[in-house]
Amino acid sequence: MIYLRLAWAYLKIGLFGFGGGYAMLALIEREIVGPGWVTEQIFTDIVAISQMTPGPIGINSATYIGYVAPHVSGGLNGPLWGILGSILCTLVVVVPSFILTIKASHYIIKHKDSVFIKGVFTGLRPVVVGLIASAALLLMNAANFGAETESVAKSIVICASAFSLVYFAKWHPIIVIILAGLAGLLIF
Repeated sequence: MIYLRLAWAYLKIGLFGFGGGYAMLALIEREIVGPGWVTEQIFTDIVAISQMTPGPIGINSATYIGYVAPHVSGGLNGPLWGILGSILCTLVVVVPSFILTIKASHYIIKHKDSVFIKGVFTGLRPVVVGLIASAALLLMNAANFGAETESVAKSIVICASAFSLVYFAKWHPIIVIILAGLAGLLIF
């Protein structure tokens, strides 16, 4: 039963998670935290780890959740159940997107000058920006910023500094990530 629930959740993510990893964070969060497969804290950790490891958030979360959910919600112990869940979730999130991309790209290339295609993409661009903005707000939670006032203030300073260094000073994001990790190690 747990494998059917996992497949259904990641099928929805694979079919409707457009706009990139950040744009699909709200959908991923709803599908994996809602059923209790992970806590909000673990979800934010998955997002952080997904940014430091190769691969998109959707695939990385599918692999991780597919591994832990059979243990947590399904009562299935042993690594093979987790490996089966990881493979299932990863395939279910990738295959629909892969097929849709191939079908859509063929249609888009064929009708690239169509008013319809141009209109659809003009309408989708602001939606993707809105979904990415909602992901930023989704991640501004107690798991990322702490619950105590002092911890929140320190986290806001790190967040604002990282934003300023990347956006205004044009520092490379990898350097900012390393510096933020060092700052967190020293401050917390």
